[in-house]
Amino acid sequence: MRQFFITMVGTIAGIFGFFILLFVLFMFFGLLGALGSASEKTPDRVLLLDMRQGLIDHSVGDSLFGQSPNSVVDTVYALHRAKDDDSVKGVFIRAENFSMAPASAEEIRLALLDFKDSGKFIIAHAQGFEGTSLMPYQAVSAADEIWMQDTTGFAVSGLRSETEFYGGVMEKLDADPEFFQFHEYKNAVNTYTEKGFTKYHREATTSYLTSIFDNAVEQIAQDREMTVPAVTDVLKTAPHSAEDALAAGMVDKLGQLEEAREYIRKKTSNDKIVFMNINDYGPGTTKGDNTIAFIGGQGAVLPGQSSGGSLFSQGITMGGDTVADGFDAALKDKKVKAIVFRVSSPGGSPAASDQILAAADRAREAGKPVVISMGQYAASGGYYVSAHADHIVALPQTITGSIGVYGGKVALEGTFAKVGYNIEGITVGGEFAGAYSPDAPFTPTQSEAYRGQLQDIYDDFTQRVAKGRDLPIERVQEIAKGRVWTGAQAKEIGLVDELGGILTAINAAKRLAEIDEDEDVRIKIFPRQKSIEEQFNDLLTGSAQVAQDVQVLREISAMPEVQAAIRARNTVRFGQEMTADIPEVR
Repeated sequence: MRQFFITMVGTIAGIFGFFILLFVLFMFFGLLGALGSASEKTPDRVLLLDMRQGLIDHSVGDSLFGQSPNSVVDTVYALHRAKDDDSVKGVFIRAENFSMAPASAEEIRLALLDFKDSGKFIIAHAQGFEGTSLMPYQAVSAADEIWMQDTTGFAVSGLRSETEFYGGVMEKLDADPEFFQFHEYKNAVNTYTEKGFTKYHREATTSYLTSIFDNAVEQIAQDREMTVPAVTDVLKTAPHSAEDALAAGMVDKLGQLEEAREYIRKKTSNDKIVFMNINDYGPGTTKGDNTIAFIGGQGAVLPGQSSGGSLFSQGITMGGDTVADGFDAALKDKKVKAIVFRVSSPGGSPAASDQILAAADRAREAGKPVVISMGQYAASGGYYVSAHADHIVALPQTITGSIGVYGGKVALEGTFAKVGYNIEGITVGGEFAGAYSPDAPFTPTQSEAYRGQLQDIYDDFTQRVAKGRDLPIERVQEIAKGRVWTGAQAKEIGLVDELGGILTAINAAKRLAEIDEDEDVRIKIFPRQKSIEEQFNDLLTGSAQVAQDVQVLREISAMPEVQAAIRARNTVRFGQEMTADIPEVR
């Protein structure tokens, strides 16, 4: 036994020593790299934007297990900075084949148009546009030249959104879905109660898909110097061969990836041109006497701390505590003149949403204007946190609105009875103590009480929108009802002030803070992201999992059936009543 403890202590000490050595080597080689780079002349380079890797909305910071994925906001910043960087000669894009969020595609396009003002080139290469989604093509349509591998095809056709309906399954299983929705357009409950689209569900989904499609086609036609009918005809007659896409004007040249690279080398008259990943180039430092705070919130709104994903889950969440702390820190910083709050969320917890809204109000009351920049979506709770802002900026293809709530449960008493499984409960106290049981249906008293809770949340939501948007409550109730809108539609009905991306929001913040539009400002992230060293210390002070177990758990959590179960569980979880139904658009 004594020898066992000696061996165990030695093993722990060895592991600890290994991490210390890893940390020292990391710092040493980082210092050497910094010293070496300082002494070298910056080479000519072409920024490489690889759209195939996927883009989150905004950076969550690097972790011990790798860099943060490429983000839309950092890409916009980097392209904007590269305009005035003489060492950057142009941009080379590896185009995505299949799908991406509509608003992300639109904001990347806007960033490319901004970069083109410098007169520098943008070349995109696709190993086919094999997916039917319009979004990956829209993202690169502003490129000077679009190349496509000649052995591939052009299947770009439009948009499709699919919704799962379990109503028939519930019937077969004798399960009893009991949900309340405020109101008819709050469609998330339909997944569990219906066998297909309701009239209102179909109307809202068709409306926002059509809005996105029409906007995208118009922008593509402008970029490709084609008419809207001409672009529409290509899409409606898809799929096409590479040669037909070239003849139709949707691509400019056919060739392999290396041929496109060689073309760029000749274009720059530099055989040694460096292709630098835009993630390595980074957004760069900002400067100026005045500071604008950047507070980011993406993913489901939940109580507690935000999550940037983990070893076990790629999910990113917006924590009420984290975002509120960011607002409180920004309002105490005397150099901060305004706040840009980037929201890319389908909503979630009403309590956490209200916590964030209250924090934004504190900042505004302290004299710090708050500007919302809506990303992929800012719906339900994502709109709630935005409602009182001084100015709301959204992309035309942002999914927003969904001013409504829903809640309920699936009672499984009948399902359990089919297999002889029985649950019996004993309640002491009020009748509502058993309301959340997954076994028994709501009693009439429980049903009335729970519906009353949801009504209170809905009333609070609409009243906050009416106050923040300076609209009569009757008008808010007309455009609410849980309906989803695009940014373009939301501007028409008064839910959004201006159309544009993150750069538009920063300019709006300058105006509100009375900063000259041409003046440089420092963009400071709140709350501060943890450094690698701090994360390393967290790891040493916490309990590290065995690498093999970590990998197994990560693989299990990534399984489609497990992710589907997690989504279903999160959808019907009490405390998540302010969530929008956002089907994937592709």
